[in-house]
Amino acid sequence: MSPMTTAVSASPPKIGIVIPVYNHERAIPTVLEAVLQHGLHCVLVDDGSNSTCAAVLDQLAAQTPQQVTLLRHSVNRGKGDAVMTGLRHLAEQGFSHGLQIDSDGQHDTADIPRFVATCAAHPLAVISGCPIYDDSVPKGRLYARYLTHVWVWINTLSFDIRDSMCGFRIYPLAAVMTLIAKQKIGSRMDFDTEILVRLHWRGVQVINFPTRVRYPADGVSHFKVWLDNVLISRMHTVLFFGMLFRSPLLLARKLFATTRRMASQ
Repeated sequence: MSPMTTAVSASPPKIGIVIPVYNHERAIPTVLEAVLQHGLHCVLVDDGSNSTCAAVLDQLAAQTPQQVTLLRHSVNRGKGDAVMTGLRHLAEQGFSHGLQIDSDGQHDTADIPRFVATCAAHPLAVISGCPIYDDSVPKGRLYARYLTHVWVWINTLSFDIRDSMCGFRIYPLAAVMTLIAKQKIGSRMDFDTEILVRLHWRGVQVINFPTRVRYPADGVSHFKVWLDNVLISRMHTVLFFGMLFRSPLLLARKLFATTRRMASQ
């Protein structure tokens, strides 16, 4: 009933990086170069990109074959499917954790060592990026995020998840593989929020990790306004009814955590 514990493991976690890529041929070389400086193996997942981007990815993978694995979807299946393809590959190769980061350059790769250190201290938790924005963030997008924040707080009956939409995070692969084997997760822009809520429902602790986020002036967004908004609205509705079904367990867990915290004071 209580959230999974996060005791320090006797051996350090084996962390691999997953970068979903869809037509970000201009940004991905710089992102990959910055990521590889931290000595972690990287899985690039080409999610049905055009021939120009595909050629760039082929070249990048050929330059560093010991550090980079390139996986490819023949057609675009969505960010969520691309991330899950990468996470499955890491699990099959014996990695214990997967670090997800976007390919458009908005995330601060200098924070990777801090994410990794936090993961080592809390190996059963999700280390979830909590954005610190600069002036480059589009105000409309910023305000719209708060609608999802509110729904997530409702659907978890808690404030444990401060931001469910940031695509910079570390997953414990054992928990993720168990979840996606039993539950279909949104394959597009609904993925980041849904997987975090469902892991939280299963008792996986979410550690909110502040990280700087910037929106490049020449950034390319693949958010499909009509399709993705419909999928996200549907996801919130499904999660809401899932929360109602689980509410006795969620409330009992919250009461247990509060009681334990008061007893320790």
